[in-house]
Amino acid sequence: MSHISSRFETVTRALAPSGLQSPSLDFNERLTSLYALAHRSQYVFASPLGPFYRQARHYHVPRFVYFGPHTSDESLRLAFYGGFDARDLRGTLALLHFVERLALQPELAQGLNLSFFPLTDVTGLLSNGAGEGLAGASWDYPPAPEIDLLAKDARSRGYYGFIRVETANADDDVVTIRLRGQALESVGVEIITSEDVEPWAVRWITEPAEARVTDGPLSLADDLPFQPFELTLQLPSTWSAEMHREATTSILKRFILRYRGFHAYGQHL
Repeated sequence: MSHISSRFETVTRALAPSGLQSPSLDFNERLTSLYALAHRSQYVFASPLGPFYRQARHYHVPRFVYFGPHTSDESLRLAFYGGFDARDLRGTLALLHFVERLALQPELAQGLNLSFFPLTDVTGLLSNGAGEGLAGASWDYPPAPEIDLLAKDARSRGYYGFIRVETANADDDVVTIRLRGQALESVGVEIITSEDVEPWAVRWITEPAEARVTDGPLSLADDLPFQPFELTLQLPSTWSAEMHREATTSILKRFILRYRGFHAYGQHL
């Protein structure tokens, strides 16, 4: 067995160590399957963040990096996050599924450099879903080791945008899209529209560009090389895991195509 394969198995076991029952067997199976797929892929790579330490053991935050056709070190970089609360892994499973699709159809995001973090609340998973989640956590003053690792990655990578997949608190069938960040004013075009969310109803939340952000990656604004945007996709809490997966895959695919398209157009102006 290769060194890389051994490392993948080590990371998977670290998220479900002996004696710890995972909240979702589907998550373990999906993660293991995606590590194996990334090992064979030319464009999607497993590159876990860490380690961080808990009770004298070390763990990693799962990360998958897409570096596809026509991508270079100068390509636009985007970061996708899910699993802010280990009590609800629907967003995590949806992101894992999306990365699987990307590995099998790499031309979708050609020219872009994408990083995926499907499980943020690793500590919550290790604690059988205990805790209050990390969606509202400040990245400037990280309350958890996972957030500290993500903050260091964000500072060093220079992402142009952050995309978060979450579950909405409201009990309705409306997809909520929240947009924030000063970068949205300089983009000059819409990075996502109602057409990209069809056939689902959508609720828009746009925060003022000058508003101070105290949670998530934009709370690091003063430490970043330039001002990125943040797009948060919140899916209804009443939806099944299958509905989360279908909607996440469809919306993110359309968003990436739109984002890739207007930047490719801009390069030829």
